[in-house]
Amino acid sequence: MTNHSFWFSWFLFFSIILVRYFLIAGGAYLLFYSVLKMPAYQSFSLKPPNSSSVQKDIELSVLSAVVFALCAALIIEYGLEVTLIYTDLHKYGFWYLGVSFVAVLFLQDTYFYFIHRMFHHPMIFTWMHHGHHSSGKPTPWSSFAFDLPETILQALFFVGVIFIVPLHFITLVVLLITMTVWAVVTHLGFEVFPSSSTPHWLGRWFIGSMHHLIHHRNYMVHYGLYFTFWDKLLGTEDANYEHKSQASEF
Repeated sequence: MTNHSFWFSWFLFFSIILVRYFLIAGGAYLLFYSVLKMPAYQSFSLKPPNSSSVQKDIELSVLSAVVFALCAALIIEYGLEVTLIYTDLHKYGFWYLGVSFVAVLFLQDTYFYFIHRMFHHPMIFTWMHHGHHSSGKPTPWSSFAFDLPETILQALFFVGVIFIVPLHFITLVVLLITMTVWAVVTHLGFEVFPSSSTPHWLGRWFIGSMHHLIHHRNYMVHYGLYFTFWDKLLGTEDANYEHKSQASEF
């Protein structure tokens, strides 16, 4: 492959990732903060977002897009034939599309839980994860705002998983969109689940905005990405989380 081909691929992926970020995160911010003016949690002792923190989140997100695009371009240009990505829908059957999707969500959630918990170790927090927390109360713009070392580790998951789990191209695309949408939902700053959802299975097993906002207030709890499973199993879920039904009670 020529350098021109590689950099064309990088620019294409960078553009797609950036457009996806601005459409989903920017669209959510515009809708919920500007149009609907949804009330953010008031009881959390976190500094409110301002134009400076939003700008910082966007800058970090652009950097994240650079790294994710580099990884994608490297795979496409130099290693696609040795991955387990496939395009024939009948190769493993239609049932496998759903099974592989759920399996990778669980694998990513597991990977994220342990590296996220590691990021909060005092010895490495400042240079690996501080950028994500620097905005105070998160907004949709915070959903992709990572420091460079964290971005690399986040991107390496998808680089690694396509060598381990056979994934249809469509499944991979849906996984990436799911990651983006879910990250925006958990960084909204207000709960999208019903206010009574914490005793409900949605609130017990899936991470919503309130669950993650508690983490932004208390770094010692709530490290998961999609599911509360690892937080429950390893004792890092807020002791009061399932006993509260209103965000204002925290």
